[in-house]
Amino acid sequence: MGVAGPLPGSAGRPHGPVMDRDEVDRALARLDAEHEAVETSLLALQDHAGRRLLEGAELTGVTKDRWATTDQQITLLWGYFDAYTAALTDIRELRARRRWSSREDLAELTERLRGRSVTVASAAAHAAPQITGPAKLSEEFSLEELVARMNELYASSLDVVVAADVVWSALPARIDLLSAELQRTRSLAHSVGVRPGEHPSGDELESITHDLSALRAQVVSDPLAFWQPAAGSSAPGGGHPDTERYDRAARALEDVRREIEAVLQVRQDSEERLLRLRDVLSRADRTLTEARAARGEVLAKIAASEVPAVSGPPTALQERLATAAEHRRHARWHRLSPLLESLEREAEDELLRARESLTAVTAPLAVRAELRGRLDAYKAKVARHGMGEDPLLIERYDAARRMLWSAPCDLRAAEQAVLRYQHAAAEVLVPRAAGPESGPTDRRGDS
Repeated sequence: MGVAGPLPGSAGRPHGPVMDRDEVDRALARLDAEHEAVETSLLALQDHAGRRLLEGAELTGVTKDRWATTDQQITLLWGYFDAYTAALTDIRELRARRRWSSREDLAELTERLRGRSVTVASAAAHAAPQITGPAKLSEEFSLEELVARMNELYASSLDVVVAADVVWSALPARIDLLSAELQRTRSLAHSVGVRPGEHPSGDELESITHDLSALRAQVVSDPLAFWQPAAGSSAPGGGHPDTERYDRAARALEDVRREIEAVLQVRQDSEERLLRLRDVLSRADRTLTEARAARGEVLAKIAASEVPAVSGPPTALQERLATAAEHRRHARWHRLSPLLESLEREAEDELLRARESLTAVTAPLAVRAELRGRLDAYKAKVARHGMGEDPLLIERYDAARRMLWSAPCDLRAAEQAVLRYQHAAAEVLVPRAAGPESGPTDRRGDS
């Protein structure tokens, strides 16, 4: 904010021998430059926006305590500067008495320039309460010691002023922007039925609103509570604002915003999703109806078979689907969103269970159909080889066919009959493949 760097100063030097005129003039020129730099820095500090804000704000907490100390330090700084200015003026006047200063004048000038020649009265030297022993009526400094003391006070004062100004410049503006985004999100949430007491996101929005309001008030009244000094840095204002609470509120608002967007998406595609749900549940119901009919057929046509029971229609899901449709009619999107998600998962699971039930129930019929197909396939093969009139094959085919086409069908017995026909057919076909040299074979023992 236009404040100069640390006040100028240099390391102390021993008094040494008496200075000559040239040394005195060079020392005065250096002190004049230091005086100008000090004055520029103090005026810049006095005019710093952060200092003006601290001076006029209703402060609390850490900032109130530190500003009280800093304000006293700034007053003390000006007292030191006035003493420094007066001492420098006296030295200039002493030097200006004669063009060619006498030995006594040079000795006095040397003492004033290098010795502890500046006396600061108690009002300036002890503006702050003393904590180490009784207060002194005055303090004595050399010019360089006085500059070093001003340098120290200036750095600590500037650190407080810059830190407060940085926090005030950064956090309130960011909080205001986030609050504006919060208001837009609240309006959007209200339009889709996300309200406090009715939806968790509505409660979360209220909590974020309260947190941001409290955060802004504290930042304005106690900015230094949100300042993180830079580790290992001694420069005034070294550090950065602590944004942890702000960042936490921003993340929470982003989570709520995504939730609201999901609810809005539900509003846009809810009709299509409800239609898909009705279709899935209808297919599951039809599949279960088919499974129940198949079970009755199996029980009537297949003997000695374990047939699993078939569950009833998904009435509970149908009721919840009706509730979802009611939510849509009344624009209760925040309730419809999670309900649709759970219904979609459960409806797919229900359709899968219905298909598995149908497969399990019709398994005996599938086995019977496979045995029938195998029996007819072997009969056709035998006929192609001209052995269709073989008495044993006819007998065994008729036995297997009666079992497979009678009701109820004993699948175990029917399977054995089909296997006997297969074996007999294989025995007939093997000699045919071997040639006419093979003699006749008596196969009655297998019957």
